[in-house]
Amino acid sequence: MARATAVDVQKYLKGVTYPASKNDILRKAEKAGADVDIREALENLPDDEFETPAQVSKALGGKTH
Repeated sequence: MARATAVDVQKYLKGVTYPASKNDILRKAEKAGADVDIREALENLPDDEFETPAQVSKALGGKTH
């Protein structure tokens, strides 16, 4: 994948129970088969707890690649 977008990332987060920590989100994406671009984008998230998928997307902002 040349570029991971927030929409691409959310595809791998279906079924996440919110609130969710960064580690919860990373584990879910890995189990869902996220590629290296998606995992790298998620690894760059702040070590916060996220209340909604929208908060994850907002935190990703321009950090996807």
